[in-house]
Amino acid sequence: MSIGDQRVLGRTGLRVGRLGLSSGYGAPAEAMEEAFERGCNYFYWGSFRREGLARAVRNICSRGKRDDLIVVIPCFTRLASHMEYSYAGALKRLGLHYGDVLLLGWYNSRPPQRIIDRALRMKEYGLCKYIALSGHNRKLFGELAKEGIFDLFHIRYNAVHSGAEQDTFPFLGEIKEDKRPGVVTYTATCWGRLMNPNKMPPGEKTPTPSDCYRFVLSHPSVDMCLVGAKNAGELRENLKVLDRGAMTEEELGWMRRVGGHLYGGGKG
Repeated sequence: MSIGDQRVLGRTGLRVGRLGLSSGYGAPAEAMEEAFERGCNYFYWGSFRREGLARAVRNICSRGKRDDLIVVIPCFTRLASHMEYSYAGALKRLGLHYGDVLLLGWYNSRPPQRIIDRALRMKEYGLCKYIALSGHNRKLFGELAKEGIFDLFHIRYNAVHSGAEQDTFPFLGEIKEDKRPGVVTYTATCWGRLMNPNKMPPGEKTPTPSDCYRFVLSHPSVDMCLVGAKNAGELRENLKVLDRGAMTEEELGWMRRVGGHLYGGGKG
């Protein structure tokens, strides 16, 4: 079985490709549409909203495939009264009447109740189908999962920052599958640090982007990983991970040695 087989995104019941596409790096619409045909159906209209992803969404929908697409729109505002306005503006630019996921962005503590209430109201009105949360406080996800409000989480996870293996994944794993929030990870390359040959420990080869994504997707708790590509060539290279299997213990050990070295400062 390849690592690229589609997976159910936790309690949402959505079937997703193992790689999701982020809007912020500049890959053109044609490349994103090509990835969509490979099963990458999770489109994150993030904080840097470049036209490539928007045009890809419009083109895919014009071909009658809206139901096969999962569109994620974040809200970073801390003003509940501004949430619907911000969200509606994003929908207009994408040419959509609704989004699939409303993501409450970058919370390291429980969002204020006014924010949660407004998100739930937007869900009730049909502006979104699911509510997600992102942040860097790994222990928070396990606590919030017990409340049953959030349908999925966006979690930082890579070979340098692997603390979710202790602080998050075990607690989500205790939840019944039909109640477990979906797990989407980001920053698999640690903003490119994992691919810097000048930062490698002695005697270790430098990971490729595909290695970074494969490391993340080899963890059984991870449903999907977001990728950011600057051009069509980078995105096609990333897609190669879909044809490969999970990492062996030897490969995982290599990635952890590299990640541990970088976490310690990457000196020597």
